[in-house]
Amino acid sequence: MYKRVRLKDTVEVPPEHLADVTDERVKALLQDKLEGRMDEEVGSVVSVIEVHDIGEGAVLHNRPGVYYEAEFDALTFDPDMQEVVDGTVVETVEFGAFVGIGPVDGLLHVSQITDEYLTFDGANQQLASSDSDKSLGVDDAVRVRVVTKSVDERNPRDSKIGLTAKQPGLGKHEWLESDRRRRAEAGTTGEDD
Repeated sequence: MYKRVRLKDTVEVPPEHLADVTDERVKALLQDKLEGRMDEEVGSVVSVIEVHDIGEGAVLHNRPGVYYEAEFDALTFDPDMQEVVDGTVVETVEFGAFVGIGPVDGLLHVSQITDEYLTFDGANQQLASSDSDKSLGVDDAVRVRVVTKSVDERNPRDSKIGLTAKQPGLGKHEWLESDRRRRAEAGTTGEDD
């Protein structure tokens, strides 16, 4: 999910900083340009870590700055398909829950939360089952699996990550712990017989 990768990109150094073309200056310019951006190949750039090489500057006609190609290391976030991740519910809506996984949110559709029918309780900002005491709301910790991924480089906010919690070992942490306790009690009871 999180990876340290070596990248190359071009950065414009404005005229007022041409006397200060250092690794730190270029790093700051790369951070401003890239952090928070999505890229189909590397995912979301979380942080520019270290600049390794700054090439020769190039001047472009009718452009005030000087352009430098830089080689640098960056920390990226790129969830793999089928990867299991822990996250926190950041919003609930009628059709599901948005789960914060790293620097992005994924959609956990209501049909992918549990086999029980869940209804949206807007007053309490949660999805609740009428069959049991199960509910899922904001700030709940969940374990989910990435099932779909669509990256929009132009509008990173329009990128979509689809999630599921409908498998053994997935779901709200509280439900998983309750299942573990129930299995442990059943195992203990079965051994005493």
